[in-house]
Formats: sequence, structure tokens, C-alpha cells
Amino acid sequence: MPLSRTDECHQCHADLHVCKLCEFYDASVSNSCREPIANEVKNKERANFCDYFKIKPSAFVPGDLAKQDAARAALDALFGNSTSSQTGISQTTSGDKAISDLEDLFKK
Repeated sequence: MPLSRTDECHQCHADLHVCKLCEFYDASVSNSCREPIANEVKNKERANFCDYFKIKPSAFVPGDLAKQDAARAALDALFGNSTSSQTGISQTTSGDKAISDLEDLFKK
């Protein structure tokens, strides 16, 4: 998929024509690029003018969700069930319970 230098992600507005999304990007080699004649790009996360840019096949594949699930489980264990944060809808019952606990605290 050809990308222009100014293309952005529709959701987060991040630049897409960046070294880290390129097939030739490799942090373990000189200039972090396996293309031997490409000019060095200082900022690997900003749009650039590299003519050798070729989007890597895994660029838009979501990462491992295991870390995200583990973090969510840790938050659930710490704060209780976070179903409302997953759906974006607040639960009235948990809000009512919080108000009730607060009123009990102050003997209202």
C-alpha cells in the first residue's frame, strides 16, 4: 500500500511514513536501517522523505493482547470489576454504592 509522506492514522493522527513502520527498519544495524544506501533519519517516529520506505506487512497488526489482558486483570483485582471502563458506560449500581459508602462514612 503506497503511503505519502504526510499520511496519518485516522484514529490517533500518528505519522505513517516513519522508519519504525518500514520493512528495512532494524534497530540492531547501523542507522537502524538495512537499506545500505538510504540516508540516515534521526527521528525514527516522525514522517520522513526516505525514497526506500516500504511498509512492513506486520505494521498494522495489533500487538500481543496478553499484556493488555494482564494489566486489565490487575486493575480489576485492585479496583474491583471494571466492566464499565471496558464498555465506556458507567454503572449506576457501583455509583450508588459509592455514594452510599460515602454517606455511611459521614453518618448522613
